[in-house]
Amino acid sequence: MSETASDELRPATRAHQGRRAVISREDLMAAAMELVGPNRSISTLSLREVAREAGIAPNSFYRHFRDVDELAVTLIEQAGASLRQVIGEARHRAISGRSVVRSSVEAFMEQLWSEQKYMQLLLREGTVGSDAFKSAVERQLVYFEDELGVDLVRLAKANNTGIYRPDLVARSITRLVFAMGATALDLPKEKRRDAMEDLIVMVRMIVVGTQSIAAGRAKID
Repeated sequence: MSETASDELRPATRAHQGRRAVISREDLMAAAMELVGPNRSISTLSLREVAREAGIAPNSFYRHFRDVDELAVTLIEQAGASLRQVIGEARHRAISGRSVVRSSVEAFMEQLWSEQKYMQLLLREGTVGSDAFKSAVERQLVYFEDELGVDLVRLAKANNTGIYRPDLVARSITRLVFAMGATALDLPKEKRRDAMEDLIVMVRMIVVGTQSIAAGRAKID
C-alpha cells in the first residue's frame, strides 16, 4: 500500500495533540482499539484512519506494521495472551474442582464485561473478521485448550478424580465458553448474573461427565 507525499502535509485531525514525532507500536494498537466497537470490526479500518487517530502521518505507520492486517493480528494475539494470563491465574488460585470452574468462568466474564475492548475484539473477530483474523483467533483458542488441558490433568491428579480425554474436554470447555461469551457480550446488566451461572453449570456438566467416564460410571457408545 502506497501513500502520497501530500499525506505528510495534511493537518492532524486531533487538534489537541497534533502530529507526533515519535510513536510506538503500542500507540498504534491503542489508536486502532479506539476506533473499533460493538458494531465495527477491525477489518473495516483503514491505515489512514488509524494514523489519523494516532496523530501521525500515514507513512509513519509502516515503521511498525506492514499493513492494518498485521496490526489487527497483533491485537488479537495480545488479547489472547492477556486473557490466558487472567484465567490461568484464576485456575491456579482455585483449590477444588468446583472453585476452579466458578473462578475461571467469573474471571472470563469479568473481562468480557469490563471496559477493555481486547476481549470483545477476540470474540467478535473470530466470527465476523477476515480469514486472517479468524485464523489468528483460532490459534489463540488452541493455546487456551492446550493450557487448560494441562491444568485439567493436574487437577484430576490432585483431586484423585480421573479424567477422560483431557484434550477433548479442554476443547469442549473452551469452545463452549467462547461461544456463550460471544452471545453474552451485549447482555444488559440485569441478565448477566443468570448468564454466568448458566455457563458455570454447563462447564460443570462437562467436568462431571469426563470424571464419570474415567471412573467407569458412564460409557461412550
